[in-house]
Amino acid sequence: MSESVKTHYRTCNLCEAMCGIEIKYQNKKIISIRGDEKDPFSRGHICPKAVALQDLYEDPNRLRHPVRRVGDKWEKISWEEAFDEVAKRLKDIQSRYGRSAVATYQGNPVVHNYGSLLFGPNFVRSLRTKNRFSATSVDQLPHHFSAYHMFGHQLMIPIPDIDRTDFFMIIGGNPAVSNGSLMSAPDVANRIKEIRKRGGKVVVVDPRRSETAAIADNHYFIKPGRDAYLLLALLNTIFSEKLENLGRVADFSENLSRVKEVVAAFTPESVEKVTGIAANDIRLLAREFALARSAICYGRMGVSVQEFGAVANWLILLMNIVTGNLDSPGGVMFTKPAFDIISTATSLGLKGNFGRWSSRVRKLPEFAGELPVSALAEEILTEGKDQVRALVTSAGNPVLSCPNGQQLDRALASLEFMVSIDIYINETTRHAHIILPPTSSLEHENYDVVFHALAIRNTAKYSPALFE
Repeated sequence: MSESVKTHYRTCNLCEAMCGIEIKYQNKKIISIRGDEKDPFSRGHICPKAVALQDLYEDPNRLRHPVRRVGDKWEKISWEEAFDEVAKRLKDIQSRYGRSAVATYQGNPVVHNYGSLLFGPNFVRSLRTKNRFSATSVDQLPHHFSAYHMFGHQLMIPIPDIDRTDFFMIIGGNPAVSNGSLMSAPDVANRIKEIRKRGGKVVVVDPRRSETAAIADNHYFIKPGRDAYLLLALLNTIFSEKLENLGRVADFSENLSRVKEVVAAFTPESVEKVTGIAANDIRLLAREFALARSAICYGRMGVSVQEFGAVANWLILLMNIVTGNLDSPGGVMFTKPAFDIISTATSLGLKGNFGRWSSRVRKLPEFAGELPVSALAEEILTEGKDQVRALVTSAGNPVLSCPNGQQLDRALASLEFMVSIDIYINETTRHAHIILPPTSSLEHENYDVVFHALAIRNTAKYSPALFE
């Protein structure tokens, strides 16, 4: 007998935006997925990713049981057999070659799953290896690096209060497409339009005419990788024209005089050619930002994946601080999530550290217990003490997403043992000896531990499992 059509509400966990969705289903079959118009955070917004939750759940190619590679074939094995073999092989390799002969890589989806996020660090810690890698060093490490040195914790990243701001300056970001990124903000395109409707201004600094630039008031074309020079000149103008106003953070801010000394040489005229932006435009932008009732300086991928990424992110924080827009309504604010990620991360040893050890081959420093993933391939391919002989990957495809994927592809093929936690056989996991597939998004409960802490509003929402 056919059951009636039922409705399930949950948060899409395929990106940072945390859009609320409404799923109609009947007899364990999905009928439709649409945006939840009553969700006060996403307001009915939806993108194709949410609809793809059905594709992921129903995909016949998704792994539903552990598999072991035998030659070019894959054979189904039991969970007990899989766990026993993985534990035995990892333990054997570490006993023969040392703790750091086993490396770990955690992909971006780890932070979209509270199980992986809460228990993954304990598993990695139990291996006691120095060869830990993740997607963090591919796209966002400069944000954590600057937050750690400025505020004392890598996760203390102030979030743009875009629903109340009067001036939104976006450098190297395209939130109209990404719905944020280190700024969980569903329906950003309409939120940007709302800034302009209430009399505010939106400015984009980007080498490319992006989708966000198309709906902004002004777009400044900057030469790629030159954002730090522009930010130095903006600060130079603010200080030289005495436009700074730290407000209530003045009492616990240090070394401002040193900052003034550093930026003194970077006049708008001195960076005009290197940035491609006219000196008069730089001065105008600095004045508009400093004199706005509230303002946000926000940077993302474009300022992170470049030579001066850490400097640029530090300067972005300074722009918000010296104009009184740090932790101020309409500026960038520290969130108050229901789940205290700061204290939890601290208890897990994830507050942040720098340079406690280095990679074996190029001597690249660790940050927060991890090495840059750009070093993973060479750590596998270069012979010697502590050479990586085994790898555990979780929810990632670094052969496609990390630097020099072809080199990494060759490296993975040479490993003595590799195990992957993943629902697919892909460009990376095809090298694994065993793959352990978790459930799909609709088969487990979820709570966005990280993204509530990065959201533009203080939010909390729990999603129960839809299917067993």
